[in-house]
Amino acid sequence: MAIAANLGFPRIGARRELKTAVEAYWKGSLSEQDLAAEGARLRARHWRIQRDAGIAAIPSNDFSFYDQVLDTTAMLGAVPERFGPLRGTVTPDQYFAMARGTKDAPAMEMTKWFDTNYHYIVPEFTDGQAFRLGALKPVEEFLEAKALGIQTRPVLLGPVTWLSLGKAKDAGVDPLALLPQILPIYAEVLLRLRDAGADWVQIDEPILVTDLSGAQRTALRTACAELAGIGPKIMLASYFGALDDNLDLALSLPTAGLHLDLVRAPDQAAQVLAAGTDKVLSLGLIDGRNVWRADLAKALDLAQAAAGGHGADRIQIAPSCSLLHVPVDLAGETELDGELKSWLSFATQKLDEVVTLTRALNGADVLAELAEDAAAVASRRVSERIHDPKVKARSAAVTAADFTRKSPYATRRTAQAARLNLPAFPTTTIGSFPQTDEVRRARADHRKGTLSDAGYDAFLKRETEACIRRQEALGLDMLVHGEFERNDMVEYFGEQLAGYAFTRLGWVQSYGSRCVKPPLIFGDVSRPRPMTVAWSAFAQSLTDKPMKGMLTGPVTILQWSFVRDDQPRSETCRQIALAIRDEVADLEAAGIRAIQIDEPAIREGLPLRRAEWDAYLTWAVEAFRLSASPVRDDTQIHTHMCYSEFNDIMPAIAAMDADVISIETSRSDMELLRVFGDFEYLNAIGPGIWDIHSPRVPSEGEMTGLLRKAASVIPAERLWVNPDCGLKTRGWPETEAALRNLVAAAKALRRGDLSPLPIEGRKALEQTGCLCGHAHV
Repeated sequence: MAIAANLGFPRIGARRELKTAVEAYWKGSLSEQDLAAEGARLRARHWRIQRDAGIAAIPSNDFSFYDQVLDTTAMLGAVPERFGPLRGTVTPDQYFAMARGTKDAPAMEMTKWFDTNYHYIVPEFTDGQAFRLGALKPVEEFLEAKALGIQTRPVLLGPVTWLSLGKAKDAGVDPLALLPQILPIYAEVLLRLRDAGADWVQIDEPILVTDLSGAQRTALRTACAELAGIGPKIMLASYFGALDDNLDLALSLPTAGLHLDLVRAPDQAAQVLAAGTDKVLSLGLIDGRNVWRADLAKALDLAQAAAGGHGADRIQIAPSCSLLHVPVDLAGETELDGELKSWLSFATQKLDEVVTLTRALNGADVLAELAEDAAAVASRRVSERIHDPKVKARSAAVTAADFTRKSPYATRRTAQAARLNLPAFPTTTIGSFPQTDEVRRARADHRKGTLSDAGYDAFLKRETEACIRRQEALGLDMLVHGEFERNDMVEYFGEQLAGYAFTRLGWVQSYGSRCVKPPLIFGDVSRPRPMTVAWSAFAQSLTDKPMKGMLTGPVTILQWSFVRDDQPRSETCRQIALAIRDEVADLEAAGIRAIQIDEPAIREGLPLRRAEWDAYLTWAVEAFRLSASPVRDDTQIHTHMCYSEFNDIMPAIAAMDADVISIETSRSDMELLRVFGDFEYLNAIGPGIWDIHSPRVPSEGEMTGLLRKAASVIPAERLWVNPDCGLKTRGWPETEAALRNLVAAAKALRRGDLSPLPIEGRKALEQTGCLCGHAHV
């Protein structure tokens, strides 16, 4: 008989209990023992939810206090020297320091996990790298579940994916060459799991759905050959796409099982059956990345075809990937209307879908469940709430002229310089300022009705004016209004757009303790009325300095929402772009001289296969240009991107044609900026010189050094000075201290001689190593 399996469960808790506990620990108000106890309570609850739902293969070690990649780094003892020596096992303080940094040690880099909005901590590899067993978390949590009477399938991030996601910090270091050093540690963990009673282990190698190099293929063969047979049976898990040209490789690896993502790549089930295999096949039939109820009849057809050709006793039914990427439980959404709620499925409900499919495949009577599902799927398909003919007609009427600014950048730059009158190295921030406890309380009181609309409006105006006065006192050149009225950079806009719906407890983890509550795009999107104009105009009325209008871009709104799956994502994105375009035009008409359209998710949305890049980048760039193009030459368009590798998409970034782009560069010591110099990017750039995701305040000298590196790559007249990202999560004391140093660094460079270097000179400086922060012979 087939069994029901799960690859991972959301770790944050239905009410973000993990966030509360971790942040209390960071503040010193929760002890290490109490933090560990809260983690154990969450794990026990989640294991029981899965057991009670009927899941047979229940994951363990899918829990993390911060990030599963960082957990693997700790397991392998790969702690960078700046966080102190490894004595015994990695301590909690050492673990969190790697993620967040300390006063003296910058945090490790952070970037997006494949094409999701989840962030992971990037492993670092140095010359002379050494590894040792630094944590036994996989074994400890397996035994913890066993003590509760629950047999679990431990999850390990595979060695080749871990190495592939890491970054060499010294020249000449090949991450994959480190495989022989880490395999003995994996082997020891597997042996300990075997001795503890584990019969299966899930090893995640999502790198299998990407374009693999020859070295990666060899590494996968080597790793599986060494690890298979020495411990529990291995379920090799691939997800986020199709195996495609890696299918034969995956089938040839000596593992007992293979997990397939049949949501993103349903055709690969037939390909695997045609190729023939004796492996246990885990069929990922329930979408682990989105919140829409599954079409169980369609999924059951796939499952039955697989069982008919392979045998039900060698089939597992599962979500497409870990349920980390969806909210915990739909039951708490008491404010959603019944029809919309019937279309949805969160993690807990997805377990039920997995079990229903498994029972149906095994011949159980689930006709009532299948009928209920079919009715909900049909209701969503024909609902008039979804389709707006006016929106579709406007989208279809877009022409090539709608994607283009009136003049090229060189002309616009002159017009903007005359209108804005900014100094060299102009200083600004990315948008948000600290959302203090007082701000959050006022928002909560307003939602509850205990603070009137007038009272809340007056409070927000006071906060906005105070923020502007702080910026003026600090000496910033281009100001922002602080965004105190906004709960989230996507949810805030979604609340004002047609075609959106919102949850009360639909939280998902973005990184560490940072959670987001993505809105739901269920229908055609339009803008009924202006969204930000009143606040931007109010803020501009308080100061003579230019005030940036702050918008989230169409691709990011798309990527950071749960998107409807009944039409191409490109069409939904174009609809959002037209809504943002209307807002841009209204901001300009209200006298706003600079408008920032944030697109941190452009790189994140890039398909995992290069063959699919061009199609995606074409519609993504068109969406940005559609939103940004209606303004005059002297209105300055900014955009922001963070925590991404830009090397492969520079032509697309240039094609966006923003007047100013700000990017995250401080964690990489300006390394990310080098690609802009190599590409000879012609528009203005603001490389971040303050890592706002770390509690440390960089000194003026540190910031000045980063700016000097930046000026070695990008001509000084095109450099802006800004933090890496928005300041929503920081406190006012550290914010003011860091911004004071940032402004001082900009002034220091204004006093110095930083005339533009020729391209050849900049490239020569890069080759000598002065831009990457490492000594070269």
